[in-house]
Formats: sequence, structure tokens, C-alpha cells
Amino acid sequence: MYRLDDFMAEVERKNAGEPEFIQAVYEVVSSVIDTVNENPLYIRNRILERIVEPDRAISFKVEWEDDSGNIRVNRGYRVQFNNALGPYKGGLRFHSSVTAGTMKFLAFEQTFKNALTTLPMGGGKGGSDFSPKGRSDAEILRFCRSFMTELYKYIGPDTDVPAGDIGVGAREIGYLYGQYKRIAGENTGVLTGKGLGWGGSLVRPEATGYGTMYFAENMLHDAGDDIAGKRIAVSGFGNVAWGAAVKASQLGAKVVTISGPDGYVYDKDGVSTPEKWAYMLQLRASNNDVVKPYAERFGAEFFPGRKPWEVPVDLAFPCAIQNELGLEDARMLIGNGVKAVVETSNMGCTNEASEALRKARIAFVPGKAANAGGVAVSGLEMSQNAMHLHWTAEEVDSRLRSIMKSIHDECIRYGREGDGYIDYVKGANIAGFIKVADAMCQLGY
Repeated sequence: MYRLDDFMAEVERKNAGEPEFIQAVYEVVSSVIDTVNENPLYIRNRILERIVEPDRAISFKVEWEDDSGNIRVNRGYRVQFNNALGPYKGGLRFHSSVTAGTMKFLAFEQTFKNALTTLPMGGGKGGSDFSPKGRSDAEILRFCRSFMTELYKYIGPDTDVPAGDIGVGAREIGYLYGQYKRIAGENTGVLTGKGLGWGGSLVRPEATGYGTMYFAENMLHDAGDDIAGKRIAVSGFGNVAWGAAVKASQLGAKVVTISGPDGYVYDKDGVSTPEKWAYMLQLRASNNDVVKPYAERFGAEFFPGRKPWEVPVDLAFPCAIQNELGLEDARMLIGNGVKAVVETSNMGCTNEASEALRKARIAFVPGKAANAGGVAVSGLEMSQNAMHLHWTAEEVDSRLRSIMKSIHDECIRYGREGDGYIDYVKGANIAGFIKVADAMCQLGY
């Protein structure tokens, strides 16, 4: 029998200096420990100890030349966490904040997120502390070629299939895939998020934002409510926030905030027109980290150095980065009458924020459930590549909507409590854990 405190003490001892990984493990283990203790097979196979250890964590040097002819050196990472369900799958992040510990926690989260999609994908994550911001196109090309020259050794269509993430968009995926083809001498679906003309899938850029709104739609329907007419706060302004704003508008809701490191924009009329959506993409494509220009262009209010969670809304969607919504933010949302917080960035809320929302009986959805739309469509891209097919946008969107409903149903199955409240954190963690743990037992390792 496991005791949570004893197990976490050992995790903390073995992973000192990795607070985000410890936070992610605590969230999962605190949800599933009773399930493990009730299953002698899990105990006998030491599933809990094994599932918190990555299969391998790869670190490599990335040497590249800047436009002035200077040699630069960055670190590259790929954490292949668990492949019990299929090839490792997870994004590549190019950002100055990337560390080995960050990649480890994201790969751990990815394992359960991918399990929830029901698609045959294991969990992985990778990236580099290189930031495309302020770099020329030629510098980004040279970096991507060097990065893939090292990463190539560890990936393959049936081994590990990376995708994009923060700092890795269509341009970077193109450069990375071009180098992979140059080395491998073949066209294989070894990356997802590819261009439509060379193996990519329709709806992939929008998928995470679309998926989180589909999840929210199911959540509200279960509560006898509807997403139409709801006021929504969104953080970030990249692909995820953009997709969320588009789909929210299509479903009849209104996104009234976006944000960046410089502060947030309050748009009382809603981020709800094609012109505004196009401008969000324009801002992101410029490698810009500020949202003030949006306010200036569309006559919206800009609040420098502040977060959007102070705006009274029905639903809040953290869409930017981990731990962006803290305890005080959660208290602000609760006080303003928020109905639900749907974590769309990976571990976008601190544990304290999550606990406060759940204690207040506010619906709180973890990222591994709500933001699974991105990796779900990546999995659909893999299927299209394997079959040499290209599905229509309607076909992909329909499959995405079905997958998000299935994820919601699984969360309800394991998360509904006696008073009717749904603990989505517990439901998502147990559902994902059982899929991975059962496969590990059945495979004999």
C-alpha cells in the first residue's frame, strides 16, 4: 500500500531542483493513489514507481552560426517518457526558458494527455533554450538544421513523432522536416504540424483552441447550460488563443481578453471578427511578445503589467504558459462569479489555484484534458500520412469534436462525486493513468 507523503518524499529526493516536474507528479499521484492501492496488479508491477520515470532523457549540443559569422551554442532536449501506448508524441519548444526539468514535466503530462485521446500515442517532449525572437529567418534556418541533425538519431515515424509548441510554428517545422528528409532520404510522417502541401493536416493550427472550446461546450451541456452567450477571458495571443477565440465566436460566446508579457487587452466588443483574428496571427508571426498594438488598432483597453483574470467573466481559459494563474488570480475569478476555469496551457494553474477553485466547487479542467485537441489532430495527421490520404477540414473537425466529447465522458466517468460536482482533475488523471498502467502490465514491462 502506498502513502502519498512517503511516495512524494522519494520523488522529491530523486528529482531535486525540478519543481514543475514534482508539481505535475503530485497532481497525478494524489488523484490516482487510491486507484493504485485498490489494484494488486498495479502494486505487484510497481506501476507507480515506473510511471514517474522517463524511459530516457536526451540532451545534446546545438552549434549554429549567426548572421555575423559567430558560432553560437544552445542546448537541445528530447524526453521520451513512456511508449506503452504507441510511439512517443509531443511538441518541440524553442524558448529561452527551456530546461531539462521543463521538458521532463511536459513529457510526463503528455503521456496522460495522449492516453485520453484514445489514439495510439506515447508521451514525449523536447526543445531548446534557443529563442526565435529577434533572430533572422536565415539564423532560424541554420539553427533548425543543426538541431535536427542531432535530434534525427532518436526519432522516427514508429519511434518518436515530434510536433510544434511555443516558438516552433509552421516555418520551424518546415525547416526541421526539410533537414530530416535531407538526412533520411525519405518522406515519412516524422513530424506533425507540417504544411498542407507536404503532409500536413487541415485544422491542425486551430486544433488546441478548437478542442478546448469543444470540451467546455460538453462541460456546460452536462450542467444543463450552454456556451452561447458566455463571456470568456483568454490569456496569450498565439495559435492557441487565436483558435479559442475563433471557435468561441462560432459557438456563440465572446472572448473579451487576450494577453502578452506586456499586459492584457480588454475588448468589450469581443475578439470576434476575421480582421481581429488575422491581426492576432500577424502579431505572432512578427515574433512580437506584446499585445498593446492590438488595443491601439481596434480601440480596445490595454492594462500594462496586469493579468486578464481580474475581468468579470463566465469562463476563463489560461492559454499561455505553465503556472500563469496563481492563487490570488483564482480568488479574483471566484469573487467575480466565474463558472469554470478551463486550463488550456500545460499546467497553466498552480496547485494552489486549482485547489482553491475545486474547494469553491468551481468547475476546473486540467490541461491534459482540455488542450488535448492539438495532439489529437497531430495523431490524425499521423494517420493520414500512414494511409497517404488527405481528409477535408470538415472530416478532421468532426473527428476532433468526437475525441473531445470522449475525453469529457471519461473525465465524468471517474470524476463525478456524490453531490454531482465533477472533479475533472481526478477524472482526467485516473482515466489517463489506467490506460497507460494497463498497457504496461499487459506488455510485461
